[in-house]
Parts: sequence; C-alpha cells; structure tokens
Amino acid sequence: MPATLKLEIVTPQGPVYSQEVDMVTLPGREGEMGILPQHAPLITQIGSGEIIARRGPEEDRILITGGCAEITAERVAILTVFATDEAAIDENSAEEARRRAEARLKEKLSPEETSLVQAALTHSLNQLKIKRRTR
Repeated sequence: MPATLKLEIVTPQGPVYSQEVDMVTLPGREGEMGILPQHAPLITQIGSGEIIARRGPEEDRILITGGCAEITAERVAILTVFATDEAAIDENSAEEARRRAEARLKEKLSPEETSLVQAALTHSLNQLKIKRRTR
C-alpha cells in the first residue's frame, strides 16, 4: 500500500507542480476535499481556490482557478486554466485588483461583465487569503 500520492497540476502552458505528497486538500464545489493515499477513484470538478499539498511537516499552497481532478489510489491529477504558488503572488497587485473589481461591481454591468468581474474579485481574494495566511 503506497504511503504517498503523486500530485500533478497541469495548465495549458504545461506542468506546474509534480510531487509525492502525504495528503492533498482540494477546493471542491461544495467545500474542501481531503485526499489520502488509497482514495477511491473519482473524477470531479473543483472550484477556484487553494490546493494544499502536505509532505510531512511541510505544506505547499497552490492557487488555482477551478478545473477538474482525476483521483486514483496513487495519484491526483489536476487540470486547470491557471495555477500559481504562494511565492509568486504579489500582495499589492492582488489588493489593487480587489479594489478595482469591487469598484466595477458598483457600476451598471451586463450579466456577462458581472460574471467576469466577480471571477476577478474571487481570484484576487483567494490570492490575498493565501498570501496573508502564510505571513
């Protein structure tokens, strides 16, 4: 029985993360999902948010913008449009993006524009959550 899982995160630009991990926490559509080795096979949509990869006492945190996950007993494969680790997040840029999105939501927007601005706001809030948690 394997004691670890292979976590792979892939974007259209290529692989972003590939490590053996003890546990993975995914942002599910209905809340967080914890995945351990020997998990039952599953293909599921995942939401925008934070993936936490635990390796012993270490944690890697990766921000994604939703996607899908294929889970097997030995592997978790994530396909997403965008992924970045906490070190690459610029807190000032994320804060400015949050302010811009909140200001735009006060304007009269089409339903499509509202959806795009809400997605941008969610993304910036997730960036700030990750960055501020790791201080």
